[in-house]
Amino acid sequence: MKDIRRRDSNPSADADFPKTAFLLGAGLGTRLRPLTERCPKPLLPLGGKPMLCRAMDALLVLGVERFIVNTHHAAEAYAEAFPRGDYRGAPVSLVHEPVLLDTGGGLKNIEPLLVPADENLLVYNGDILAELDLRALAATHARSRALATLLLRTDARGNVNFDDATARVEDLRDRLGRAGTRRCRFTGIYIVSRKFFDEIPAGKIESVVEAFLRVVARGNGEIRGVIDDAGSWRDLGTPEEYAAAQRDFAA
Repeated sequence: MKDIRRRDSNPSADADFPKTAFLLGAGLGTRLRPLTERCPKPLLPLGGKPMLCRAMDALLVLGVERFIVNTHHAAEAYAEAFPRGDYRGAPVSLVHEPVLLDTGGGLKNIEPLLVPADENLLVYNGDILAELDLRALAATHARSRALATLLLRTDARGNVNFDDATARVEDLRDRLGRAGTRRCRFTGIYIVSRKFFDEIPAGKIESVVEAFLRVVARGNGEIRGVIDDAGSWRDLGTPEEYAAAQRDFAA
C-alpha cells in the first residue's frame, strides 16, 4: 500500500473539510452485470471518465488531499486506473479485501492508514453521482463534534428517521422504533470522527449502519444529519440509472 503524504494546501479549501477521503470501491456490482464482470462499478465511465474520478475531482476542489479506496472484485482494474498510486497529484492508497468486509468492516480496515491529522474522515460511496453541499456537511460536523454526520435527502420512502429540531438521526431501518420529524434517504456520503472507529469491532464483517445504530441507541445525539434537497444525487446501481446518466453526459 502506498504511503499517504500531504500535498500542498489548496487555497480554496475549507479548514473544516477532511483532508482524507475513503471511497468505497469494493462492491460486486451484481445489478450492473455484464458491464461489471471485469470492471468494478465505480470505474465504469461517464462522459469518458470513471465515475470514481468524477467524485475525486469534486473532492479535490473542496480540499481533500489524499484518497483511500477499498477493492475486492476486479481489483486489478484499480491498479490499472491508478498505476502510479495517485490521482492528479493526490496519493491514492488501494486497500484490497480478499474477503468482502461490508461497509463497516471496510471502514475499520483502513484505520491504520489514517495519519494523526485525520481527526475526521470523509466517506463516499464510489457508485454515486452527486452535486451536494459537502461544505455544509463538514461545517456542521465540526460544530457538533458528533461521532458521525450523515448527508441526507428528504424521502418518504427513505429509511432514516431525522429530527429537524436537534439535527439528530433518531433511527435507521426502523430498528429502534424511534420517530423523527421526517423520513430521509441516506446518500452514502458522511463524515466520521476518529473516535467513531472505536464503535466498529475489528475483524468483523458488518454494515456501517450497525455501528450507527449502536451509537444512536445510546440517545446522546452522537449521530447527526444534514439535509440537502437542492442538489442532485443519483445512485448508479442499475442498468437503467447508469444508462440515464450516460445519456445526460452525452447531451
